[in-house]
Amino acid sequence: MEKTRKHSRKRDAILACLQHTITHPTAEWIYSRLKPDIPDLSLATVYRNLAMFRQEGVIRSLGTVDGQERFDFNTSPHAHFICRSCHRIFDIPQPLLSEEMLQNACIGQIDSCDVSITGVCNNCNPHS
Repeated sequence: MEKTRKHSRKRDAILACLQHTITHPTAEWIYSRLKPDIPDLSLATVYRNLAMFRQEGVIRSLGTVDGQERFDFNTSPHAHFICRSCHRIFDIPQPLLSEEMLQNACIGQIDSCDVSITGVCNNCNPHS
């Protein structure tokens, strides 16, 4: 039996914050944006809801960048470029490898594929 979740203004605000940014935020970034409008919001509430959204497949975690877990509301297939200088994360709209190419190269069923490229973005690169 599926557990019914009560409506939560804080949960809705956290999800809306993720939906309206392309910065691949941290929990702390979300908390700092919402705290002025929701004074009783706790960082633990943000973390708890992010974990729930991730488990439900509503968002995805990009792993740790510069010591903090980063999140993405865009769950469609795409890769990421992570600048090792400014730590910004940029979406790469199309996967670098097609699902067919990956399936042909593997010996099993692919459940997911996450591609992250690390380098220096054009804003940080003095040679660009």
